[in-house]
Amino acid sequence: MNVLLINGSPHQYGCTHTALQEVARQLEIEGVSCNELHIGSGPIHPCTACGGCAKTGLCVFTEDLVNKAVELTQKADGLIVGSPVHYAAPNGSLCAFMDRMFFIKNKKFAFKPAAAVVSCRRGGASAAFDRLNKYFMISSMPIVSSQYWNSVHGTTPSEVKQDLEGMQTLRTLARNMAWLIKSIAAARTTVPLPMQEKLTATNFIQN
Repeated sequence: MNVLLINGSPHQYGCTHTALQEVARQLEIEGVSCNELHIGSGPIHPCTACGGCAKTGLCVFTEDLVNKAVELTQKADGLIVGSPVHYAAPNGSLCAFMDRMFFIKNKKFAFKPAAAVVSCRRGGASAAFDRLNKYFMISSMPIVSSQYWNSVHGTTPSEVKQDLEGMQTLRTLARNMAWLIKSIAAARTTVPLPMQEKLTATNFIQN
């Protein structure tokens, strides 16, 4: 069993990484391995809704790690996405990354437990947390809960580690993620996954 951790911060070993590693350590204790994927600090091409991925299952833009994230998520048992809070929102590069990662391809992620983790100096965590969870909610991915919203506070990794309640929240998240992954695996032989209907798309413009 394994969980993919996506580090959406431009700083590979900063506060977001510190938060994700606290989750990873607890997951490892629970017998679940982890793989952290850093999206990098370079430019991330936004989704242009070209529809090319409908034919290949992969994004037409290949200069970044979006397609690797798609493939790793398909193979993983769970997904956790971490981001710093920029202006009460996730990192803009991460949003562009996630838009392309989930556009059309999100059916491949259905029924994989998922969670978001955010790191902020002071405020805006709840808004960023909500933004990331919407990717999972539209993709039939069970969202894993914790004892509080999954946020940590601090401007440096050492300060993040001093947020004792935040770090405890992340460990609780990891234990709940491990439990849900194991429960889904145990149920596969007796409880079939929910049927997925073909999408009925409706717009609200009437001719």
